[in-house]
Amino acid sequence: MKLDILAFGAHPDDVELGCGGTIAKEIANGKKVGIIDLTRGELGTRGTAETRDAEAAEAGRILGIAIRENLGFADGFFVNDKSHQLEIIKMIRKYQPEMVLCNAIDDRHIDHGKGSDVVSNACFLSGLLKIETTLSDTNTPQKPWRPKLVFHYIQWKYLEPDFVVDISGFMEKKLAAVYAYKTQFFDPKSKEPETPISSKNFTDSVDYRARDLGRIVGVNYAEGFTVERYPAINSLFDLK
Repeated sequence: MKLDILAFGAHPDDVELGCGGTIAKEIANGKKVGIIDLTRGELGTRGTAETRDAEAAEAGRILGIAIRENLGFADGFFVNDKSHQLEIIKMIRKYQPEMVLCNAIDDRHIDHGKGSDVVSNACFLSGLLKIETTLSDTNTPQKPWRPKLVFHYIQWKYLEPDFVVDISGFMEKKLAAVYAYKTQFFDPKSKEPETPISSKNFTDSVDYRARDLGRIVGVNYAEGFTVERYPAINSLFDLK
């Protein structure tokens, strides 16, 4: 299956929090979108790897994504090396996305920056002819493929975005996908330990950050992204 957009997250819920509104909007516009989670989030204080699996599946259903896979990297301990890059390259070549969305370039959680780097590196390497990979389920040789665009969503830290996407009309779906991770976020009835993301302040921040980015560009809600290279436009009137 060829995808228009392939979004990567170090943990299940990264994509929903960082760019869930953008994904919902592009799907509504007829684009095929998939998500690849690098880890199962097994080191998370609340919940388990198994509950995260179920929550990720429900979040994907809410967004309407075409596929979701998990590479099973070690939460907290994966690194940017050849073996990890090759697994990501296989996914890029399998789905041949025009665009990749991935973790913030710098963030509070160490996996986010690592996820950003390893995916970015793999996007480049995936286009090299002499790197040979095969699909593990069929042993079929894969052809080189390099995404045309790689963008990084913004997570815990406030990073200055290079551009923002108007997600007005899609914020409700984004929040529904985020709240599918019931074990992770604010629940006054939960008996599990509190974490930085389990507070009401954090879940409120998902809404008010999108409102603030929207306010700056004159819309109701927006999500911000940083770029690796200048994006090209056809006309000055493409900008709003």
